[in-house]
Amino acid sequence: MSLMIWLSLLLICVLGAMSPGPSLAVVLRQTVSNGRGHGILAGCAHAFGVGLWAAMTVLGLGMLVNEYQPLYQLITWLGAGYLVWLGINALRFAATPEIEAGHGARESRWQAARSGALISLLNPKLAVFFAALFSQFVTANQSLTEQLILVLTAMLVDGAWYTLVALLFSQPALLAWLRRHLKRVEQLTGVVLIGLAIRVAMP
Repeated sequence: MSLMIWLSLLLICVLGAMSPGPSLAVVLRQTVSNGRGHGILAGCAHAFGVGLWAAMTVLGLGMLVNEYQPLYQLITWLGAGYLVWLGINALRFAATPEIEAGHGARESRWQAARSGALISLLNPKLAVFFAALFSQFVTANQSLTEQLILVLTAMLVDGAWYTLVALLFSQPALLAWLRRHLKRVEQLTGVVLIGLAIRVAMP
């Protein structure tokens, strides 16, 4: 793989990672509600999911998901359902009296990692991204090293981006302001997640 091709792949992966969507909403919610560590963990788990999508694409399975309509539709509905579930949870959390005093129950690190991984694996936008764009860098005669470079590039770029997001939004001054308005943040997050679910489910 030439340097120029890898740089093109890197640019595509950066733009894909930075594209706003449900993944960003989940990482931001974990960061604001539960802290920097939870946000980074959710981002790293999301990157693991991206790595699985990349590996499936390299192995030719990503195209199967995109071309086999019932399977793609299943991922779409599962993803939409998961977003609705996350949105309802955020709205329920915002409705608890403890949140006003900052004593709301924190999610565990396992829950943060699970939310990051699932939003990655159940995001149909990622299926389209890997089938339509990432697959252009996959060739039949690629070596194992080149395949590993493809997978690791996608995974590391995604993990680096969401780690940066968690670090930026966990700056003390910004985080303190966001937590003072946590009720509104959770309400907005819940509405956004449910709105994204509707968008995902619509053809």
